[in-house]
Amino acid sequence: MIQVAGLTKIFNDKKRGKVVAVNNLKFNCREGQIFGLLGPNGAGKTTTLRILATMMLPTKGEVIINGFDVVKEANKVRRQIGFLSSETGLYDRFTPRETIKFFGRINGMEDKIIEKKMAEIFHNLDMEDFQEVRVHKLSTGMKQKLSIARCIIHDPPILILDEPTLGLDIITARTVTEYVKRFREQGKCIIYSTHLMREAERLCDVIAIIHQGNLITQGRLEELKKNSSSEDLEEIFFELITQGENLE
Repeated sequence: MIQVAGLTKIFNDKKRGKVVAVNNLKFNCREGQIFGLLGPNGAGKTTTLRILATMMLPTKGEVIINGFDVVKEANKVRRQIGFLSSETGLYDRFTPRETIKFFGRINGMEDKIIEKKMAEIFHNLDMEDFQEVRVHKLSTGMKQKLSIARCIIHDPPILILDEPTLGLDIITARTVTEYVKRFREQGKCIIYSTHLMREAERLCDVIAIIHQGNLITQGRLEELKKNSSSEDLEEIFFELITQGENLE
């Protein structure tokens, strides 16, 4: 459902000149799969996800989302995806109910369907107690749940999740990751970016590690362990990042 080939993004910086944020990335993600995208800060993860979500144009390469090109058919791509990002804002004056109804209507949904879907999501994410509270009064965890609800209200086949448990307490984070597992069971295609190695081990079917814009490795966890001296994903991650730096 997601095909990425030769994806490259170059920024022009006044001080540093040309900066290659993403360099010739290639990967695929199919339905019913969680594809983990791991890397240190500045690795190019968020840039990659923003390109997949049509929020940024690539410099080179091709990205196909459920049969649609992210550059040539951006509007069609947006109907296929739910994008969760730390930079995706919520309206402080809205309540969660008003927020979800607003985004449901933007996605062309009828109010009757929005109400039915919203009730289901609020129940599953344990949001019913604060559905009428203004966003500016919500905790970090509540806002994150609302952001997730916003990106799934239109039931997209593809989810692009950029650190969905960032800043959450352990109970709320567990609720979110269990919901992500449910998405996989529904056959959704999920790109999942995280800094938490244990989370990636528990959730991801395939793991890709990128560093300084380059794809270091990708494969199932068993494959990564087989090609490493360690059984621990965190140790494998540091081993591969260090090897990448030594090759420069």
